[in-house]
Amino acid sequence: MRNPYEVLGVSSSASADEIKSAFRKLARQFHPDVNPNNPEAEEKFKEIGSAYGILSDEEKKAQFDRYGRVDEQAGGFQSQQVNFGDLFDMFFGNAGGQTSGRRANRGRDGEDIRADVTVTFEEVVTGTQHSITYHKQAKCESCGATGVEGGGKPDQCTKCNGQGAVAAVRDTFLGQIRTQTTCPQCRGAGVIISNPCKSCRGKSTVVKESTIDVKVPPGVEHGMTIHYAGSGSEGVGGGHSGDLYVVVSVKADSRFERHGHDIVGHLKLTFAQASMGDEIAVEGIDQDYDIEIPAGTQPGEILTVRGAGLPPLHGGRRGDMHFAVQVNVPKKLSDAQIELLKQFAEVSGELIPKGNEDSGFLGGIFKKKK
Repeated sequence: MRNPYEVLGVSSSASADEIKSAFRKLARQFHPDVNPNNPEAEEKFKEIGSAYGILSDEEKKAQFDRYGRVDEQAGGFQSQQVNFGDLFDMFFGNAGGQTSGRRANRGRDGEDIRADVTVTFEEVVTGTQHSITYHKQAKCESCGATGVEGGGKPDQCTKCNGQGAVAAVRDTFLGQIRTQTTCPQCRGAGVIISNPCKSCRGKSTVVKESTIDVKVPPGVEHGMTIHYAGSGSEGVGGGHSGDLYVVVSVKADSRFERHGHDIVGHLKLTFAQASMGDEIAVEGIDQDYDIEIPAGTQPGEILTVRGAGLPPLHGGRRGDMHFAVQVNVPKKLSDAQIELLKQFAEVSGELIPKGNEDSGFLGGIFKKKK
């Protein structure tokens, strides 16, 4: 027997609610009704149920915590008879895995919902709040979420006697295994609605528009998710409401690229600025900064403004703002500029460039006369 805590993916200090939540999530994923004709999922579901059968029972849990095992008689699935219906009832909340004999009495959980919000670099610095509107399933008020017109009681399914599932026993090398599949007549509901509600068409829920204020913290990164428990679609019949997951997108900024908490941009300098040095104002995310250009700055060099980047998610010093230097080279020169450059090259002890006759005003005239 595997460690039940490992099977459910919880720590040994997990609370009863955390254990139940982990079981519900895994049971939904590996239930045989969701994975028909999948032996691996079936075995996984049995293992999940066995683990929950131990950890949801105080006596069995205490025995495992003390001895690292439970007695065979208390081990849940040590026997060869496996009742998936009992597990299904446990999944939908019956205490201790005890079945009521009427699966129709179980609730239906609401679905989780995803919403999206987009923020700018400026909002990453300061944090922000966005009001978003989304659609979810809500309990039908016309029928009181019964699905029956006027709020009446639905009829019990005659094929499964309200169980919501039909049973079958098959022989395996492990012995006889009792399985349950969704009732084809009521589709697992355990009831038949002969007079469906006109508002929800017998579904017990209707689509509702909902609005929520999403608080986006400073330092948020692209793709992060903000979780709002219980804000998804509503559950019916005692089922739990789903959750809302808001996925944050950080809008690209044409001025900068993001590298963690640092931002990187490009700084264009003239030949004179790069050679002689200068002090200029540069635009940051949330304010302007004065930056010193050292004399002799080379193309590709990185100039940094400390603390002008983005903040970390949980507070602390902001990252840095970096600029990769680009030196502008003019595409066309006047005759005066050409002459000065030749003098510069001569004074610097460089070879005087031959240049291009197309450069400058006079060169253009001479070319036209040819």
